[in-house]
Amino acid sequence: MVYLRNNSIELHIIPSSKRTDELIHTLVRVWEESVRASHHFLNEQDILRLIPFVNQAIRSIDTLIVSYCNNTPVGFMGIEARKIEMLFVQPTYFGTGIGGHLVRTAINQHHVIYVDVNEQNQHATGFYRHLGFHTFERTETDGQGNPFPILRMCLAEASRPDVSI
Repeated sequence: MVYLRNNSIELHIIPSSKRTDELIHTLVRVWEESVRASHHFLNEQDILRLIPFVNQAIRSIDTLIVSYCNNTPVGFMGIEARKIEMLFVQPTYFGTGIGGHLVRTAINQHHVIYVDVNEQNQHATGFYRHLGFHTFERTETDGQGNPFPILRMCLAEASRPDVSI
């Protein structure tokens, strides 16, 4: 258990066999609320079109780590092949340290060194830069071919911040 700004936060790795429909539904809601609060470049149609992809990604990602506050999921991260594939926090918990704690866990316990970020989400790009990631590639489109540029980022080992938990 970790204490972040007066909140008791627990991180749980959820194996695929324990990813219930109820948990998936809750995490998709966390994703949707987070995206609505942070991905202002997406319109309603974009968000609705992405929901099935998010649902499938949560079900199938190699490592799923869920952040709980008072037994309620308030954030989650998916990791695969040393890369953060998804990290979303419920907007009411923005700025509480949950995202940073998830990333430090990814780096320290799962040896993550990569993340892709929507270029238009400047808060996220700044967040990852603050944690020691730097851009090594830019694409004009996202993974589904949509016109949302992606920044491919890598942890800069030489300038790696103290990421101890």
